[in-house]
Amino acid sequence: MVYGMPVSSISKLIQMKITLCILAGALLACSAHSQETHPHKSSLYIKGGLNLANISAPGSGRIQEANVLETSHIGFMGDVPLGKVVALQPGLLLTGKGSKTINGQLNASYFKTSFNPHYIELPVNIVCKVPLGKKDGSTFFIGAGPYAAIGVGGKNKTGNSSDISGSRQIEFTNNDPTLLTQPGSAGLDIIHRWDFGFNTTAGFQLHKALFSFNYGYGLTKINWVAKNSPDKNRNRVLSISVGFKI
Repeated sequence: MVYGMPVSSISKLIQMKITLCILAGALLACSAHSQETHPHKSSLYIKGGLNLANISAPGSGRIQEANVLETSHIGFMGDVPLGKVVALQPGLLLTGKGSKTINGQLNASYFKTSFNPHYIELPVNIVCKVPLGKKDGSTFFIGAGPYAAIGVGGKNKTGNSSDISGSRQIEFTNNDPTLLTQPGSAGLDIIHRWDFGFNTTAGFQLHKALFSFNYGYGLTKINWVAKNSPDKNRNRVLSISVGFKI
């Protein structure tokens, strides 16, 4: 343990920062290459839309039922040609994730939560394009790639069978919450700061507009739990986006 932080946590944090640096470097290198080999063809979109967010909920875990939470995203997406039918689509988004969770039985005592963390997310997708018309350059695209995200805010709204409700800011930490001095739950009140995963994406690029679907499959467990605990929840987000070229 170093300054209150477990060595394993420090190692994970270093690995995450290295991964972000690699992604950023790859993005800059591909962009520079594209400008040399495919001048004036790169484009930038402002995009936003609906998120249908949820979390994985093992049957034997603390969360017994997880339902879809409607939230949103907004940000930018680049389109960098790497060839005639292949392109790199990096993005920078402010995106909402989370779930409506229930612990306990609705016909007895229960505890429900509207869990809505916000992240700044960097997706980097490789897509293949199918031309839809020769005149305006419209295409259908499909692809996949990794994402990295950092938690920046959000709220945890709670209620129970006794009609007692409340709201609390979500706290992000790199430390095990059991080592923290402030009061609070080690469940979904205090969660991991970083989120990593993979995207699958598909959509249409028209002359000036973009319509797309994206599914984010989180690989990082959200909450701090024991290694043998079944309660290892991960983010799942289906996004529907509309964008405009700028």
